Amino acid sequence: MTAQANMADQAAHPPDAADLRRSLHEPERFTAIYDRYFTAVYKYVAGRLGPQAADDLAAETFLIAFHKRGTFDPRRGAVRPWLFGIATNLVAQHRRDEVRRYRALARAGAERHTTGGHEDRVVRLVTAERMQPALARALAKLSRGERDVVLLVALSGLAHEEVAQALDIPYGTVGSRLSRARRKLRAALGQEEAR
Repeated sequence: MTAQANMADQAAHPPDAADLRRSLHEPERFTAIYDRYFTAVYKYVAGRLGPQAADDLAAETFLIAFHKRGTFDPRRGAVRPWLFGIATNLVAQHRRDEVRRYRALARAGAERHTTGGHEDRVVRLVTAERMQPALARALAKLSRGERDVVLLVALSGLAHEEVAQALDIPYGTVGSRLSRARRKLRAALGQEEAR
């Protein structure tokens, strides 16, 4: 990598790529990545599968990232979407649970809890536990690819480029899946309002 390309990489992904690279020889450096992104990954997984699954899958995301850190290529993108890609793959392994969760939420409605710590309240605000039953039903009906794109954008705030990197799909596919999913969600929610 040229000095100019290295500077561009550092400007685009400070200090993630450097921390990841250093962690190869100083494993304790990986904690900087963990500290920086654990909460965001946890919230994303909790929004898809619930807080119980999020504990395990968010931790597993970082365990996999730690073991695969030597294969990370900063030329392919930033660390953040790489982590969300790992998390999305883990969610995919549990997608039947996710669909069941949305269907259960659609049947039962969103649970409203006022107890718990600050972290619990924050997670509840961004998770599917607070989704309206109609939205949960509509999400359950999306294809896996559409649901992955919508929830990476909605729950994690990833940009289209980051979603493309996380899912290892072309940039244009992100836009088309997102557009298709939004159209389906609007239609489903419109039908619910008409009832």
